[in-house]
Amino acid sequence: MKHMSLILGVVVTLLIPDSGFSADCYADYKAKQDNPLRLHYGVAQISECSKGAAKAELSARLAAQGWTLLNIVSVFDESGLAKRKQSAGPNYLRF
Repeated sequence: MKHMSLILGVVVTLLIPDSGFSADCYADYKAKQDNPLRLHYGVAQISECSKGAAKAELSARLAAQGWTLLNIVSVFDESGLAKRKQSAGPNYLRF
């Protein structure tokens, strides 16, 4: 019976989807590209709600697309998304 409970626990754990992201952690940030200089403001979903974690996570994502993270403006939950959507424009949840 113990084995059946263990197997059932493992199966249930494997069936629960894990997106890797918390549903309500976001950061707004500023980034740049050089030659020619281009700047952008964006909003991104992050996996941990802290500026330090957001900086590490977004630096890598942006660098993969040729951007350099300048700074994390703030970290917030989904209640802050609507007021930032227009300002972020095409960089809203892009990275």
